[in-house]
Amino acid sequence: MVKPLTFKGDKPKSSKKRKAETSLTSTSKKPSTNDPSSASTTIADTNPLTDHPANEDENPEDQSWVSADAPSDLAGPILLVLPSQPPTCIASDAHGKVFASELENLIEGDASTAEPHDVRQVWVATKVAGVEGWSFKGAHGRYLSSDKHGILSATSAAVSHYETFNVLPAAVPSTFSIQTGTSESEESTFISVAETPSKSTASGVKLEVRGDTGTLSADTNIRVRMQARFKPKIKASKEIKAREKVSRKELEAIVGRRLEEDEVRRLRRARREGDFHEVVLDVRVRGKHDKFA
Repeated sequence: MVKPLTFKGDKPKSSKKRKAETSLTSTSKKPSTNDPSSASTTIADTNPLTDHPANEDENPEDQSWVSADAPSDLAGPILLVLPSQPPTCIASDAHGKVFASELENLIEGDASTAEPHDVRQVWVATKVAGVEGWSFKGAHGRYLSSDKHGILSATSAAVSHYETFNVLPAAVPSTFSIQTGTSESEESTFISVAETPSKSTASGVKLEVRGDTGTLSADTNIRVRMQARFKPKIKASKEIKAREKVSRKELEAIVGRRLEEDEVRRLRRARREGDFHEVVLDVRVRGKHDKFA
């Protein structure tokens, strides 16, 4: 299950604080519709960018963003960072229009530190069953798609070959070439970003994201940023640490007797290395032998 996103500057609330606020809200009078301050408070309280329930037991590291190192890392909320200046990412609006959205949350302009500041920039990556590809679901519940002309959109409610993308390691470390599944020729096509002339911008150029580029280049090197808690290596490391954090009381309840210090260390090591049940049986047998020695 994917939990609500949090952004830089958000202050997570503890469950105790949320319960207290809920209690106060339920016992307070209904705010007057003629009171502007009451209306603004109601809007702020339901803002999807700021009102994210937080689990007080979660490690703050869970909310951080890291770079994917391999295609197999892709899972959960991701940010598709384009090789542009200034750094931008692939985003979509409520109408399914896909565009290059400028990134605000990054350190000294470094794309490898980018984090989203708008839900329109976030996609949920899911491995498509039966094929070597991924789907990317936008914040409005629609999937990223590339048609036969290489035009990207996010209006599809289901996944077909148009909504399936191959993610391939690129020449630059921690970047990927995202191959579309729409090519009708033998040549592969990839997502890229390019500058196009535009009279509507002060610079005279506009960044355009397309899915019909047939040649790999710097313009097709896309960096994938993801939440740390979904990255396999980090997730596995946290699971190992969680297995190590077992109290003496819990271990003694499992074994059924008081334990010596060396037995506690042995059982904790077994939880880390994956042979816990075998060691528990051995410790139980040893305890019976000691009892009748």
